[in-house]
Amino acid sequence: MGFVLHDSGDHRCVAFNDLVRGDDGVQANQFLVVHGDHSALIDPGGSLLYIPLQLALGRHVRPHQLDLILCSHQDPDIIGSVDKWLLYTQASVVCSKLWGRFVPHLVPYYMENAGSERYLLVEDEGARIALGDTHIVALPAHFLHSVGNLSFYDETSGILFSGDICSGLVSSGTPYGFVEDFDSYRPCMEGFHKRYMASNRAVRLWVDMVRELDPAMIVPQHGMPFRGQAQQAMLDWLY
Repeated sequence: MGFVLHDSGDHRCVAFNDLVRGDDGVQANQFLVVHGDHSALIDPGGSLLYIPLQLALGRHVRPHQLDLILCSHQDPDIIGSVDKWLLYTQASVVCSKLWGRFVPHLVPYYMENAGSERYLLVEDEGARIALGDTHIVALPAHFLHSVGNLSFYDETSGILFSGDICSGLVSSGTPYGFVEDFDSYRPCMEGFHKRYMASNRAVRLWVDMVRELDPAMIVPQHGMPFRGQAQQAMLDWLY
């Protein structure tokens, strides 16, 4: 289980796209980055996905040894299971400083070792976060669609995990794979981006940043990943 986005031996990136049960929730992807003995989980989802994701992760890492839980924003399908990851791992939770006082509302008061020392709060301008001897860069993506939104760039693989930006609303069970023809894929993106991306100025700032970064691929939290010509066409449309 899991779609391998990158594997260079010591560094692997895996997408999990099919863990939501039927129509129980919006289709959502979760991502694992493994670098040697270190690992990070990106946008792990809510309680609906906790057990299925634990089982899927077990094929790649020991889940309790995760170093980082990276959260692009505060929605339930991003971070709703944070209490369980705090309880069953020693991982640090990475999120925007804007949500540092809100995410703990998901954590029962009686839990030990779940206080502020477990959070790595990112300033508005972003941050480089160590994962062994490499880094994952938290990039500002504010107002798209969250006021404290982040994208995550894996320096070793060149993959940009874009969160809700670039997402497409696809049916549960749709085979996962790279978009080949952006024009035919675009309809599943249009309504979502018009509704949830509130500022064209913010979108253009993000696209300019991404073009300068020139990632090997862009992988959103919903729907399919992009690379090559389809990626360029998608960025042109977003802009």
